Amino acid sequence: MSATSPTPPVLLLDASQIAALMPVADAIPVMSEMFGALAREQIHLPLRQIVRPPEALGAKGMLGMMPAFLGGMSSGMPVYGAKVGTFFPGNSAQGKDPHQGCVLLMSGLTGELLAVMNAAEITGIRTAAVTGLATRRLARHDATRLALIGAGHQAHWHLAALAATRELHQVQVASRSLASAQAFVDTEQPNYGFRLEAAQSVEAAVRDADIVVTVTNATDPVLQAGWIAPGTHVNLVGSSTPRHREADTALMARAQLFVDRRESTINESGDYLAAAAEGGIGPDDLLAELGELVIGKHPGRTDAQAVTLFKSLGMGAQDVALAAALYQRAQAAGIGTSVAI
Repeated sequence: MSATSPTPPVLLLDASQIAALMPVADAIPVMSEMFGALAREQIHLPLRQIVRPPEALGAKGMLGMMPAFLGGMSSGMPVYGAKVGTFFPGNSAQGKDPHQGCVLLMSGLTGELLAVMNAAEITGIRTAAVTGLATRRLARHDATRLALIGAGHQAHWHLAALAATRELHQVQVASRSLASAQAFVDTEQPNYGFRLEAAQSVEAAVRDADIVVTVTNATDPVLQAGWIAPGTHVNLVGSSTPRHREADTALMARAQLFVDRRESTINESGDYLAAAAEGGIGPDDLLAELGELVIGKHPGRTDAQAVTLFKSLGMGAQDVALAAALYQRAQAAGIGTSVAI
């Protein structure tokens, strides 16, 4: 009777270790590779499953499970993985990240558990990196003025991603209150050579912007079509459920629309679903997925005066791809805690 091979230790990475191993700028090429693999059908990606208990049970927030199988990545090793996370919008008011949970990484060869990582840090980094990738593909090359709408947890990562994507000269920050926008500016200004300013309103922030990023928990639109100048690129990031939306129907209808994944968008995006229900857009208006831009299947922006819009929902393949890259870096650097389970 042959002896069973010992199970390898599981690598644990906390938020600070993940941040040290993977700056947002480094995550952009990881996301580019992942989207390219997705477009080449080298990734299996089921729709996320959302657990939203009835409010009568006293439940707050929701639980999401986002699995994926990745093949064809540069690591050469196929992997299974899943993010199991919660979304609690009320956390922001307590100074906590709305996204909590862990990312699990398993070998695609043996099924063995390889790593457990902090999901909030991975979510922040990969989401911002995807925004950076979309902006790199869709914003005008001479875009230098950013409007950042929302000053919560995602704003920090997104500012880093956009600074790595375009040579910014000015950033206008708008939030629910001028005080929160100013606090964000005061915290982040020492990290950058360009000027950050707190805007009096969303409209004031976006009127002269070349790039707009929304990272809010809004359930009603915070952007109106009439505020957006020709040639602007818009990233809608904060609205990730059918109940949430950040852009009005007129903006969705006016813009050239690009998405991370069509299937997710037509099933889960409040921005898309609301605009479609009002007759503004339909499935044929989704011009391309981001992966199709990466592999050259779609040219992206073709008109300097067009308004382009990228709707980001997020998907498990992003978390798993970043976890796989982190696993390699952590192993090489000897960072993390190994635990036998």
